[in-house]
Amino acid sequence: MKRILVIEDDRFIREPLLELLEIEGFSVLGAENGKIGVEQAQEHLPDLILCDVTMPQLDGYEVLKALRQDTATAAIPFIFLTARGAKTDFRHGMALGADDYLTKPCDAKELLTAINSRFTKQAVLVEQSQQQLESLRSSIALSLPHELRTPLNGILGLAEVIIDDYKNIERQEILELTQGIHSAAERLYRLIQNFLLYSELEITARDDERLALLRSGETRIPAALIMAVATAIAKQEGREADLHLDLQDTKIQISDLKLKKVLEELIGNAFKFSAAGTPIHLSARIVDEGLKLTITDRGRGMTAEQLASLGAYMQFERKFYEQQGSGLGFAIAKRLIELHGGDITIDSIPEQQTTVQITFPGSQS
Repeated sequence: MKRILVIEDDRFIREPLLELLEIEGFSVLGAENGKIGVEQAQEHLPDLILCDVTMPQLDGYEVLKALRQDTATAAIPFIFLTARGAKTDFRHGMALGADDYLTKPCDAKELLTAINSRFTKQAVLVEQSQQQLESLRSSIALSLPHELRTPLNGILGLAEVIIDDYKNIERQEILELTQGIHSAAERLYRLIQNFLLYSELEITARDDERLALLRSGETRIPAALIMAVATAIAKQEGREADLHLDLQDTKIQISDLKLKKVLEELIGNAFKFSAAGTPIHLSARIVDEGLKLTITDRGRGMTAEQLASLGAYMQFERKFYEQQGSGLGFAIAKRLIELHGGDITIDSIPEQQTTVQITFPGSQS
């Protein structure tokens, strides 16, 4: 049985509404003002909320804003039911995240149609989410063995050389072979960790408690971390002279550890897909939303088709790996940015330049 919360200060409207909805087979809750309405929504987590606009203590807009800021209530369908029918009122309500806006007086048929429409849309979204999860599970099952095989074959092959001919191998050659084994093992470990992390992020995206915990972290001095990660990658690639930094600083709403992962993947790609001697520019600018990081390289770039593939929900297909080489690492960075309420855009000209822009939300503490 679907539960509907009606927030309406006029009892001569509220009580008939509750009676109508109960007759139609819904479980109902009533609240006589906005403050009680928010408390009821947070306590009972209804399937849909009908809310007046003009009310004491908290008006309808303030109720909606409070509920949309709470991860537990953010996705609950919300319908305004009000005598205020001006276009500006409608736009304001929809901008805050309302799902529908009915003008009083409305008849029972119109109200029930709007309610059923919201429930139908919600059911479609849930079904799509389940399909995405199934697709994720299927893709991991198909891709994981293939992606792990290359480094595993390297480990087994090099180890067999040592086992089969260890009496005749020079010490220097043994060192080179074991270094090769170690390198392949590190690659294998990173692949496994990335697959596990991406799977965890997809689960987090659908779990309000996990998502709230993920978003609770912050980085107080992101410029220092950006500099440290970029410098380490440049040094590893032997390209310290190619790195150019111009960094401003402000607290952002992402933990040091998660920010480090995003930076390692995106800055690493900039170096990986550009030639030595070409510049890598990193700039960080304080903006209203928080901090905007721009990474520019003069490398191979991407076509419009390849850019479009980066926006796809799934990132595991082998074709993606072969086209871009950034594969799962980029998918993880993108997902981390999105789950923290940030934004990422990519502009690229094949064989000339790629620019990645990331906006990290500012810290609220």
